Amino acid sequence: MREKAKVGKYDAPAGGWGSLHAVASILTQEEVALLGSEILLKQNKPDGFMCVSCSWAKPAKPRPFEFCENGAKATAWEITRKTIGPEFFARHTLTELRGWSDHQLEEQGRLTHPMRYDAGSDTYVPVSWEQAFRDIGAELKQLDPRSVVMYTSGRASLETSYMYQLFGRMYGTNNFPDSSNMCHESTSVALPEVIGVPVGTVLLPDYEKADCILFFGQNTTTNSPRMLHPLEEAAKRGVPIITFNPLRERGLERFTNPQNPIEMLVTGGTRISTQYHQLRIGGDGAALLGLCKAVIEADDAALATKGPRVLDVMFIEQHTSGFEEFANCCRQASWSDIERASGLRRSEILEAAKVYAKSHAVIANYGMGITQHRHGVETVKMIVNLLLLRGNIGKPGAGISPVRGHSNVQGQRTVGISEKTKLVPLDKLAELYQFEPPRWDGLNTVDACEAILKGEVKGFISLGGNFLRAVPERSLMEPAWSKLRLSAQIATKLNRTHLVPGEVTYLLPCLGRIEVDVQATGPQAVAMEDSTTCIHGSRGQRKPVAQGLLSEPAIVAGIAKATLPPNPHIDWDAWIGDYSLVRDAIERTYPEQFKDFNARLFQPGGFPRPLGARERKWKTPTGKATFTVPKAALIPPQEGGGVYQLMTLRADGQFNTTIYNEDDRFRGVTGGRHVVFMNKGDMAELGLIQDDFVTLKTEANDGVERSLGGLQVVAFNIPRNSIAAYYPECNGLIPLWHYAEGSKVPAAKSVPVRITKDAARAA
Repeated sequence: MREKAKVGKYDAPAGGWGSLHAVASILTQEEVALLGSEILLKQNKPDGFMCVSCSWAKPAKPRPFEFCENGAKATAWEITRKTIGPEFFARHTLTELRGWSDHQLEEQGRLTHPMRYDAGSDTYVPVSWEQAFRDIGAELKQLDPRSVVMYTSGRASLETSYMYQLFGRMYGTNNFPDSSNMCHESTSVALPEVIGVPVGTVLLPDYEKADCILFFGQNTTTNSPRMLHPLEEAAKRGVPIITFNPLRERGLERFTNPQNPIEMLVTGGTRISTQYHQLRIGGDGAALLGLCKAVIEADDAALATKGPRVLDVMFIEQHTSGFEEFANCCRQASWSDIERASGLRRSEILEAAKVYAKSHAVIANYGMGITQHRHGVETVKMIVNLLLLRGNIGKPGAGISPVRGHSNVQGQRTVGISEKTKLVPLDKLAELYQFEPPRWDGLNTVDACEAILKGEVKGFISLGGNFLRAVPERSLMEPAWSKLRLSAQIATKLNRTHLVPGEVTYLLPCLGRIEVDVQATGPQAVAMEDSTTCIHGSRGQRKPVAQGLLSEPAIVAGIAKATLPPNPHIDWDAWIGDYSLVRDAIERTYPEQFKDFNARLFQPGGFPRPLGARERKWKTPTGKATFTVPKAALIPPQEGGGVYQLMTLRADGQFNTTIYNEDDRFRGVTGGRHVVFMNKGDMAELGLIQDDFVTLKTEANDGVERSLGGLQVVAFNIPRNSIAAYYPECNGLIPLWHYAEGSKVPAAKSVPVRITKDAARAA
């Protein structure tokens, strides 16, 4: 029987002594000597390495300690002295290891040897790199390229990603799903349609010029803590920060800067949000419609009385299309419908709209609380609508800011990791390397899962990540995965995906970004792109944890050479020996985006990719930014009759599927992750008390049983009919077909479930 988690109250602000204690704890846990922790001084510095955790922007003039609590955890996790070699796998079968927790698996340390799965002993056994490449290449040659998926997590460098997609297309596949498919694909679909670019328009210096900052569905506390520094500076300047989020997240309430001795002596910290609106799960679209309605009606009133206009009329006339239709939609929307769908009172929405209407430079930030909904694409467009009303795109201090997750998830798309052929310069690749790339659209993450379930996918290569743990429909996916002919996993640490083997399975350990990568021409550097489209160089700083580890580029090239016929137009060995040659190839492929790539690699603050929307050049069908009329904003989520809306979330002690520890400091939970956060009123209605155990069962009439039991009830400040529990534990509750319309992002932030009390746990 699983032990109960301890639940208490945590009143301290984000940062502060709690953060320092957490950093000290992770360094001790991973056996990183105090004298070795000087590595943190090189984190996110122009002469150092880029954080392997989140993708938040890196300043041109970094602070002495340009890392956050989560970044320190990620660094300690990678440079740990703990290792997993052949002797570990000889002692433990995969059947046994499948009973371990996510934390226990990765906590064992860094992988050190290439391994092959042996079905007879149910263990991994050592294999040479040469044999592994030869066998994987032989398997790929026997498979139809259309049946092979090449997945990418968000950490691989630009150089590795470019080589990976080139290898795949020369092999004959366009099946390049990546972690973006599971988080910000709604952004990548929505923004090109309305402003002509697939990414945000805000640069880090814009936060210094903004006079209002908005947040929608983003928990900066755990997902991008370094973002709290510009927010704290803005708050101290008196900039209003308005947050819309179902849960009150500590970093958007108060923050104590650990680098400020005076603040550390004052326990209260800096107040971040001046307004905090706890809308219902899925109510963002309605709240945004209400904000737009309030602004438009205020302008109508000003026009009637001949007062100063509220809308930026000149911007709307010169730079947008579709305004009148959208404005009429807003005028016709009833406040009662907006209140019902958003879960907010009209007065709350008007309070926020009043501040927005008086501001001249507004940044709108959002995260997966927006994109991981059935109507995530539409809601992203609604954020754009709000910004366009007052010309808040394409001017200093203003713009849209999707806060991405993993450190290079955005950059991988920039250099060709995409299943959508229209986003890849196939003609240029054909010209440079004299081959004919496939022209059909490949599989995204949901498509790949569906094809695996149908038995249509035979081979799966994973460049990092923990695919099986990250995707929905776990009860169906794991049995189907074992029927793959080939599974090749490139990784630094052991995770649950590695424990579900196919017929032929290889585990290929690679160097981490923080480790010195010495090749034929000496130590190498790599590049990545942050959330604000700035490109940064990164140099490894620490001796590799084990001899014989290969870099990600070397592994990709090794498989490519074993699979493809020789091509005189590409020298894989030369690329391995000198990564600057790969960057030259990227520049030749994307000359506008990567002009003078090598020369600018270590430019302080990174160099931004050119974006038309920043200059009010709209690469849309109309040549203008586009207002769009929402169709689903006023449709409330499925609830009532015993149905609740579940949102999955991350704890303080994790990053994506990596679980550093079993605690969630900011929510007062210690020693356990199998909990469900509930409103006290909902608990009373169901006859539940604190620490009862319940089972969640997905409300879906498709014949598939999806349930998760043994969840400990925790009373929490969350709206009625809304509940929250941890990712990835709850992924099995998400139907594969439950995704965002238009983007196929799994709708993990709004899953309809029923709650029943566990009889065996009632005592």
